Formats: sequence, C-alpha cells, structure tokens
Amino acid sequence: MSNLSIFKIGVGPSSSHTIGPMLMGNRFCALAQEHLNSITRIMVTLYGSLSLTGKGHLTDKAVIWGLNGLIAKELTRDSQQEALNRALKQNKLLLCASKEISFNYERDILFSKDFLPLHENALNIKAFDDGGKILIQETYYSLGGGFVATEEEIKNRDKQNTRNLILKFNTAQELLHICEEKEFNLSQLSYQYELQFHTKEHIRDYCIEVWETMQEAYYNGCHPVSLNLPGKLNLHRRAKGLSERLRPTTDPFGILDFISLYAIAIAEENAGGGKVVTAPTNGACAVIPAVMLYLKNHTVGFSDEMAVDFLLATMCIGGLYKKNASISGAEAGCQAEIGSASSMAAAALATCLGASAHVACNAAEIAMEHHLGLTCDPVGGLVQIPCIERNAFGAIKAISAVRLAMARKSTPVISLDEVIATMYQTGKDMNKNYKETALGGLAKTLASVC
Repeated sequence: MSNLSIFKIGVGPSSSHTIGPMLMGNRFCALAQEHLNSITRIMVTLYGSLSLTGKGHLTDKAVIWGLNGLIAKELTRDSQQEALNRALKQNKLLLCASKEISFNYERDILFSKDFLPLHENALNIKAFDDGGKILIQETYYSLGGGFVATEEEIKNRDKQNTRNLILKFNTAQELLHICEEKEFNLSQLSYQYELQFHTKEHIRDYCIEVWETMQEAYYNGCHPVSLNLPGKLNLHRRAKGLSERLRPTTDPFGILDFISLYAIAIAEENAGGGKVVTAPTNGACAVIPAVMLYLKNHTVGFSDEMAVDFLLATMCIGGLYKKNASISGAEAGCQAEIGSASSMAAAALATCLGASAHVACNAAEIAMEHHLGLTCDPVGGLVQIPCIERNAFGAIKAISAVRLAMARKSTPVISLDEVIATMYQTGKDMNKNYKETALGGLAKTLASVC
C-alpha cells in the first residue's frame, strides 16, 4: 500500500484515540446505510487503552463526531461543538449526518477495562431497532497513526500486502539493495514507489499540503486562542512566550532553543485539539516538522522541492515501522511513536543533506536505538506530560543521529531492521501499565495532580 497515508491531516490530541475512533464512526455509518431507517439506538463499548485513557484523548467525543458523519480532515470547532451540544445536551445523535436518533451518553458509551486479544485499542459499535434487536455490529481496532481495521482485515493483512508491484520492499535490507542497484537515495526510491499508486502531481500536491499544514500548526501554536491547554492539568502553554523571547544568538547551544520551540508549539497545538498532521502519529506529530523547520530556518537552500523530498524519505522509513513493528503507543510504548518519528526524521534529514541510503538508514537506526524502552505514561491520559517535551527531544535526537551517522567512517554494527525488530519485541515485553493506559510511570506518580 502507499506510504502517503502515514501523513493524515486531522485534529488532536491523538491519532489512535481521536482520529481512529472518528474513522471508526465513519466506517460504521457506511455499514449502517442499508439499515438506517430501522436504527433507533447506537451503543459504543471502548476496550483497553481506548477505555483507560479515552476521555483524556477525547475518544468518546471522537466517536460521536464520527457517527455524526463528520470527517477528521474537515472538522471545525463549530462542527465539533454542534455535534457535542446535540448529543450531550439535547440527547440526540444525527446518525450518518442524516437521521436523528435518541442518545444517552451514560447508557450508550461504555468504558470497559477489558483488553481484546488482537490489539490494545479496540472499540465495538452496535445498532439496535425499536424492539432492542441488534441490526448490525462491528469491532474495530485502532492500530496507531489513524489506521483502523476490523478483525477480518487484521487477519487478512498479509494477503492485502501481496499486491503485485514492480518496485517493492518489506525490509531495510531490501530497500538498500534496490537503492544500490538503481543508485537511488531514500527520497528517489520512495518517489518511484509512490508512483505505483499516485500521479506525480498528486504526490507533490499532497506533500506540499502536509508541509503547509505543519507550518500552520506551528504558527497557531505560537498564537494560541487560550494560554492554557484543556483538561484537568490546566497546563500553561509555553510556545507563545518562547517565540516572543527567542532571538538569534552566538551561543552554540542556542539552536536547541529554536528546535524546542518548533516542537513544543506544534505539540501544544495538538494537545489543544488543533489541526495537525499525524507524523506518524498525533502524539509524535511535532518531531518531523520541527526538524523540517530547523532545515528551513537554519540551513541554506531549503525549498518546497526539498520539503517534498524530506517527506518522501520519512514515509519510506515510516512504512517499515508500520509494516514490521508498530507506531502505536498502546501497543509498544512511546518508543513506537516518538522513537519512530525521530528515526524517520533522521533518515530524511540525512538524505536532504546529501547522504546515501546506507548513511540515512544508519541515522534512522541511531535515532531509534536511543529511544528503545521509552514508555507511554501520559499523566491524566492527556497528550501533555511528558508528551509535549518528548517531541522536542525526539527532534534533537534526530539531528544528533544525523551528525553521528554522516561523520562515521566505520561500518555500523546494528542494522535498521535489527533495531526495528528490537523495538517491537521490547514493546511486546513491556508491562501494559506503561503502554498508554495511564496506570504506571509518570501517570501514576503524578496521579494526585489529576
């Protein structure tokens, strides 16, 4: 499948817990069309991480938006609020944007602490007729990055990935073999791969739209409507003050302040429910654009063409993580989100600075190697502490990884494939308390402030 889908334009705070459940609601609406005249009630049951941290991630509200027929990319604050007012104050759901049915939040959205076997993020939707008979039901799994699937789709995933492509690769080793054979860098390989799914115009236009949305998120993060983030932490936004105070400096470490600003501004915009890009997830949405803004504002020669090349290289590496490991914090901890984003950004930055595919993959490996074991322990189930600052560190680590890789003369001992496999196994071995459940780590230590 195309890797362009790794970048989705939507709203915060979470791709797996907000955008995913919205899409689940959309998909159920499509499933419900033939029964629409008979449906009088909808019941949603959240499982696992979607239940345990769902309210902090707006999962309950996201399902309501999705069932109302609202689309993540087109969501506005007015449409969000209109749907919530109807559901929570008028006790009505405009199902599939066409039929109004009764809705009772306490009765119709259930939070189960059980985990379903196929994935840590699960959600079941049932539709009933006037006599209480179940007309249709479906269980969906949110796999991270806004990707969702049914049980059948998960079980047939390998079959779906066997499309007869002329140019294909499932591992970094295969990727590097093609690059050597055809003398490609990562961006060139990724571009040729995407041409099997899209026109050259679509590829460029979508990458530019993604880049413009990232820059818009940075601007909005520096010019927030409210100085505090939503939720019980009442966390003060820092980007506005940072952007007003920062000035060019001769301090060699001053560049870190700018990189941190770029990441914090975008991560705060995500935490506030603003418009962002999954890269590859919402929780890690600021790492890649922060490195791109570093390239744009602090190096020479940046252009829209370089932005497209950067994004093409990132999605090439992101596809390997999605295919061979995970980009879900609920499945593999924050290493799967911030770690993957940092690894993707490192490979892309190295490529844009002229590195070969081998060096770029080494940069990607270094960045992930130093995120291994990173837990996902959001305080209060909110994408705020420690998520916002982790985006800044992920961006800085990506840049550091590139400098190490490009200065290297020796042959790397650990391959990108090996570190991807290690990350996934580490995530599987990780206690569930540290995988987006808010049951351990900082979430438990700071529970009193919530």
